Amino acid sequence: MLTDILNRQAAVLARSEEVHRALVQIVLAGGGLKEVADELVRLFGGAVLIVAADGEVLAQSGSPEDLAAARASRYVHPSGRVRLERLPLAGERQRPTPRGERAVVAVPIVAGGTDHGRIVAFSPDGVSEAPDVLTLERAATVAALVITKQLAVSAVESKYQTDFLHDLISGRTGGPERAITHSAWLGWDIARPLVVVVAELDPAPGDRHAAQVGELRVQERLAAAWTAAVRARDPKAAVVGFTQEVVALVGVPQRGGLDRLLREIVTQVAAETRVLRRSFSTGVSRVVGGPEGLPAAYEQARRAVAVGRQIHGPGALADFDSLGVYRLLSLIPDSDELRAFVRETLGELATRDDEETQDLRRTLRVLLESNLNVAETARRLHFHYNTLRYRIGKLERMLGPFTGDPHLRLNLTLALHVVAMRGL
Repeated sequence: MLTDILNRQAAVLARSEEVHRALVQIVLAGGGLKEVADELVRLFGGAVLIVAADGEVLAQSGSPEDLAAARASRYVHPSGRVRLERLPLAGERQRPTPRGERAVVAVPIVAGGTDHGRIVAFSPDGVSEAPDVLTLERAATVAALVITKQLAVSAVESKYQTDFLHDLISGRTGGPERAITHSAWLGWDIARPLVVVVAELDPAPGDRHAAQVGELRVQERLAAAWTAAVRARDPKAAVVGFTQEVVALVGVPQRGGLDRLLREIVTQVAAETRVLRRSFSTGVSRVVGGPEGLPAAYEQARRAVAVGRQIHGPGALADFDSLGVYRLLSLIPDSDELRAFVRETLGELATRDDEETQDLRRTLRVLLESNLNVAETARRLHFHYNTLRYRIGKLERMLGPFTGDPHLRLNLTLALHVVAMRGL
């Protein structure tokens, strides 16, 4: 009996070692997670899913019927992500499998104390015996090796992409032809009309000295969300996360609709990063025709971020061409000088902030926007004509005869624009 037990254990270990060598050989031959999943399906049948720590399916294998049955199980969300909290791990006490469902077991993929996800086996015969579990655990070790290798390669590629994009927006690539060639090698197409988009995290509310590690994690999540959103719509776009911002070179749609495309991207990124409780502001440059215009476009996008945040507050999306006079006002570094100009020009309209003063400022703004057209202003403000005439007289007593002085009207318009700016 002892001999029989030892022989059985030796056979189990020999088979496990053989499977392990086969899986390692897959990695050494350049295979990835898909090949590992294929090997497990060959051993156990059914379907195998290799999922990330957030439930995203990284690789899968099995017949279409087995995969469909796996996706329809209670362990998979309708969105396609696997519900990790519901998975029965190997070694735990298994609950009875409901009628009509395949037996399922999962093993964790761990490397260096980091949880990289799960290997999930949906087997028609079940994966409950110790040899089968041991095989899955060996496969999880190999999968951890594959993921670690991919992360290392991705880190090197990301570093190279970051350096090259920095050279692109700095004009240090050695000429347009070289820039286009290297970009094509990275999968980017910059030989077409492009806009430069810059996304920058807004300052953390109430915490101007956030921990650096936490800030880096938020920045990484923002960069990942931008990469996914942009590449889904423009596979040849360049998207790179820098230390303080995310920069994307997005192609201009041939049939127009650039504004709609960018708003869709910003909306998707905002939804995916809502859990971070940090907003971001976005700036868009003018359209450029090739790599030689990227340095100027990058500066335009950065200016749009800063000015858009001043005008609209956190979470703004600003186009450089739509900034108008705010571009010039934002170039004045002395905020005290701008405040002094507002006080000197608007007088009481600048120093007071009660409801009546705000109403008078709004009346003045609409009057100037309508080029002193009293009828149009009254219609927009829903005032009676005589009421508006009375307000115009009151404004002229406070500010001077602006209806007959174009220079005063210009000063008043600039002062109102400064009032609309935030972050001074």
